[in-house]
Amino acid sequence: MPTELLPLHRLDDISLGKIVQIREALLQAQARGERVFRFESGDPSFSLAPAVLDAIEKAGRAGKTHYVPNDGIPVLRTALADKLRQKNGIDGVTASDVFLTNGAMHALYVVFGALLSEGDEVIIPDPMWTEIAENIRLAGGTAVRVRVGFESDFGYDPEAIAAAITPQTRAIFINSPHNPTGAVLSRQTLEAIVDVARENDLWIVSDEAYEDVLYEPNVHQSTAAVAGDWAERVVSVFSFSKSHAMSGLRTGYIVTRSDRLKDRIPKLLRCTINGVNSLAQWGAVAAVTGPESHLAMMRHEYARRRDLLLEALEDVPGVRPFVPRGAFYVWAELEPELYARLDVADADELSASLAARGIGSAPGSAFGESCTDALRFAFSCDTEMVREGSALLRAALLGDTDT
Repeated sequence: MPTELLPLHRLDDISLGKIVQIREALLQAQARGERVFRFESGDPSFSLAPAVLDAIEKAGRAGKTHYVPNDGIPVLRTALADKLRQKNGIDGVTASDVFLTNGAMHALYVVFGALLSEGDEVIIPDPMWTEIAENIRLAGGTAVRVRVGFESDFGYDPEAIAAAITPQTRAIFINSPHNPTGAVLSRQTLEAIVDVARENDLWIVSDEAYEDVLYEPNVHQSTAAVAGDWAERVVSVFSFSKSHAMSGLRTGYIVTRSDRLKDRIPKLLRCTINGVNSLAQWGAVAAVTGPESHLAMMRHEYARRRDLLLEALEDVPGVRPFVPRGAFYVWAELEPELYARLDVADADELSASLAARGIGSAPGSAFGESCTDALRFAFSCDTEMVREGSALLRAALLGDTDT
């Protein structure tokens, strides 16, 4: 057999991720008929709104199953521009500023690929969803981490961001509501971050995938809406996955006013997907133009699930949960006494031990360098799963070996 000789490649430094590994183990257990609780993955349990399903079926029957424009079907881009002006408060957005992508993950891949050159740095919060740093790395850049912590409600400190800037810094990355902690940035904080970007001639990439998953009295502020004269240097990323439970339909979008990026982004779209699934786009039209009553229902149900999970973690020695302001995750910091009581070495081993009992989680090490003593629990699965799984999780963390 010939020896496979391939030089080292950028992809060799990219992992499949601890969350994926836990998910696969749980799915295998589920396939064997075992009981599992899907607290590791942020996939909304809700069904599509009837209007979205009807639109997809109607488009399919009308034969709208062929190639579509590379940047997105015009009716959807126009509808999204209307939504961005009216709902997000981003003045002056037109259809030509909107680019459809294969979900927000693909949007981030395209944005960083279009924005970064080899050696550029992007400042990101730590902890942060794993794929942010990896998409920066795939684009030839480096993620520079700024710690966010419990003591400041996981706020993203503009002064800490400013201190992390070097001559190689190209952009500041913002994610609010924040995955994995559920923190929500205030308008004042966003304005201060924009000031830092303006003073240092930097771009801002704003990931707003969880814009509709909020808990009162918190509200979402779009970065581009508060950026004033710096709005043209803000690139925004949105998704239909969280707001409309369309995660399997893989539909997201990029918003930019930069002429240079408008030239680059279509090239990456053409070379990666050559157009988002046509039926998914017609479903997205119905989602963005139709009634939004389902959003209130989803938020109400998420709040119930959040409270069930927080109640289960309450007063567990060695566990300190953060009350999320948005998204659908509970971030819990862990103390050495918990490891000692459960006879595990660290959060990674604890997460693996929970997975062996059918309880999903994501260890803090999956999200950064300053947060290894933590677990993230998703409550996007159905309410009964959260109810039953929370009770079993509490028992497991208290050391009950009979569950």
